[in-house]
Amino acid sequence: MLYWLLKYVILGPLLKLIFRPQVEGLHNVPATGPVILASNHLSFSDSIFTPLITARKVTFVAKAEYFTGKGIKGWLTKMFFVGTGTIPVDRSGGRAARAALDTQLQVLRAGGVAGIYPEGTRSPDGRLYRGKTGVARLALESGAVVVPVAMLNADEIQPPGKLIPKIDRVRIRFGAPLDFSRYAGLAGDRFVERAVTDEIMYELMELSGREYVDIYAQKLKEPIPAPLAA
Repeated sequence: MLYWLLKYVILGPLLKLIFRPQVEGLHNVPATGPVILASNHLSFSDSIFTPLITARKVTFVAKAEYFTGKGIKGWLTKMFFVGTGTIPVDRSGGRAARAALDTQLQVLRAGGVAGIYPEGTRSPDGRLYRGKTGVARLALESGAVVVPVAMLNADEIQPPGKLIPKIDRVRIRFGAPLDFSRYAGLAGDRFVERAVTDEIMYELMELSGREYVDIYAQKLKEPIPAPLAA
């Protein structure tokens, strides 16, 4: 209930008025059945604008820490994520990725829409980075179609590290659904999962017009080890 209240009464109308979303290809999102929205990830606001302009409820996952903060700020953060349909997942430990996929798989098996960022983290510089194969595993295990979503200028509206977004027109482009039913029964095959992931990332590159870099974005965010003393 809170999701729909925020989307259509409290927050949604105001955001649409301020940011005037310019959307291409929204008809590519099927009206029924399981769908994966696979998006490039430029800004924190990506998880706001995609659900805002999609008629169906879109479910993302986020680290559980967002739901356990203290005080007014912690409560507001929790309410925001609950209201935007985000599900908390414990991302600590080696089984974190599997926990996130299992959560999204439940959404898809119920015929819902799962939002996922194949890069696994926000782009550090606006370029498109190598996708992790979780999106492929999700598609193959659920049988859902994958709709690529290109966030075109979210990094200009709210660059990483900036709390207050710039007032500008947000632009989003939805691509044609990708059907991977030809790989049915091959979930777990790492070569197939890499091929599926690369096909999704190629479509995102074409849709977004962003330069593609064939390394994981997380590698650029890892601290550089200090040189050993002589």
